[in-house]
Amino acid sequence: MTSNRVAIALVTSLFFLWALAHNLNPILIPHLRKALQLTDLRSALVDSAFFIAYFVMALPAGALMKRFGYKAGIVGGLLLFAMGTFLFWPAATLRSYPFFLSALFVIASGLTFLETAANPYISVLGDPASAPRRLNFAQAFNGLGAALAAFFGGRFILSGTALTNEEIQAMHPEDLNAFLTSEALAVRVPYLIIGLIVLTAAVLFLRIHLPEIQDTDERNGARDPKAWRRLWRGVAAQFCYVGAQVGVASFFIRFSGQVAGIGEQDAAYLLSIGLLLFMAGRFIGTALMRWVAPPTLLALCAASALVLVGVAVLAPGWTAVIALLGVELLMSIMFPTIFSLSIDGLGRDTKLGSSLLVMSIVGGAVIPPLMGAISDRYGIQPAYLVPLLCFVAVLWFANALRGSKGERVRG
Repeated sequence: MTSNRVAIALVTSLFFLWALAHNLNPILIPHLRKALQLTDLRSALVDSAFFIAYFVMALPAGALMKRFGYKAGIVGGLLLFAMGTFLFWPAATLRSYPFFLSALFVIASGLTFLETAANPYISVLGDPASAPRRLNFAQAFNGLGAALAAFFGGRFILSGTALTNEEIQAMHPEDLNAFLTSEALAVRVPYLIIGLIVLTAAVLFLRIHLPEIQDTDERNGARDPKAWRRLWRGVAAQFCYVGAQVGVASFFIRFSGQVAGIGEQDAAYLLSIGLLLFMAGRFIGTALMRWVAPPTLLALCAASALVLVGVAVLAPGWTAVIALLGVELLMSIMFPTIFSLSIDGLGRDTKLGSSLLVMSIVGGAVIPPLMGAISDRYGIQPAYLVPLLCFVAVLWFANALRGSKGERVRG
């Protein structure tokens, strides 16, 4: 039998794995933009293909787990995740953008199963009062995976060679095709390695026993109208938060180049520093929740992030870039805190609530293309007004819970 503590440790490792896939997207967007000669709007479809899978697959994932349990969702998710990474090899060989988008959809379908299983599993495997703190701690390892993805993605995928339109026009067609092909092929080995690691994890989870748990108040159902009102607010806030998080990171490399003249590899390393701050923020937030109620801390972070995005929109050069790094720190507690507060009190409807919250991750498919369209027309800095508005929605959710039951929950 696997104890609760061991189960938490094993499931926490999943947060690290799916962070690798999530946070290679900010590397893929400028890389495929260059290798496949895309506009900002078209390159943002990387996020759309990825995050629309959350909307499509969340309810099937929840139904599978309701029928077969959390372990089935985890193993199924890992297998889909691995399958999608293996599809990168033919996608790169053919240099086909639709093939890349299809592979990303399969990867994200697997992650949908993992997140639908792991987030509520961590939340309800232990004392309900400490669920926000426990989930923030697990999500901290997501931050570690994110930082490593940005660092190694910048090192092994991005070449550091950026051609101007004039240089492209001057190149012989065969030389240009050879350059673009070499850029596209750079993704094959990194994604193959990730796929093999994920496949190994699937075999491990298949062989171990995970304790199956019952949702809090499962016997009486806990069909509290206030709990459902809180959930729907949380779905809206999570939609906006994920859109903001994805948009801030996805255009960071391009933002750094256009606003501060930073090269793509150096910008990728800066992004890895930002994601390390994101990870540190998870640990700091977990500690602060011993003394500060989660809704209050969430409100403070949302308000501060709103201010820093405003600085990034208005300020020149490095000041704007540093402001976005600060936003990464402040965003760190938002997803797990919104998630745990939103499913509080749902009882036997916890898995359904979890599915709805995972569906709200589709915000990551909607917000970046909107930013890309604004960037193509008005420039990269005005595009960041979109995540600024998203943080207003997160602040609204946090303030709605202050003084309610959520305010009294301590990590």
